[in-house]
Amino acid sequence: MNTPNKLTILRIILVPFFVAALLLGFIPHNLLIALAIFIAASVTDFLDGRIARKNGQITSFGKFADPLADKILVISAFLCFVELGYISSVPIIIVLFREFAVTSVRLVAASHGRVVAANMWGKAKTVSQIIAIVVIIAVQYFAQLTAASSNLWIIQAVDNLVLWISVVLTVISGIVYLKANFEFIRET
Repeated sequence: MNTPNKLTILRIILVPFFVAALLLGFIPHNLLIALAIFIAASVTDFLDGRIARKNGQITSFGKFADPLADKILVISAFLCFVELGYISSVPIIIVLFREFAVTSVRLVAASHGRVVAANMWGKAKTVSQIIAIVVIIAVQYFAQLTAASSNLWIIQAVDNLVLWISVVLTVISGIVYLKANFEFIRET
């Protein structure tokens, strides 16, 4: 197994530690710990692709597993945010709808022997989701440290702004992806 694929697997392994840190509110500075783990996992996403392209180590496994690892990490964060009351479930339902639709097309493409890699819009979607998650955790941590409950509306506004920007990019990337791979939808 090459280094990029090991980094992808490491990202998946980090998810339960991230979720535990995020949800275990009785641990001092749990959000800071969760943020550090999330950033480390996100760095593996940046590195695996860069190393794979630089060293000519792009594999079918990597094309499939890398976006899957991204989805596991991002959806885990978003679902935890819903559970913690940071965000509404509505944007997450939209994100999940997009992810299921795109994954379905990928599976149909795979059944035809074709691996469809992520495009520029998919990468923009992932980056926007990572930024949204980092901002939401950082804002919530700041609120926790300062007991900023009197400014709750500001916290919610910031969280919702970064979240909805990422949701819009998620929808755009899904439309672009489905349009580019319509041949697989049409054949089914």
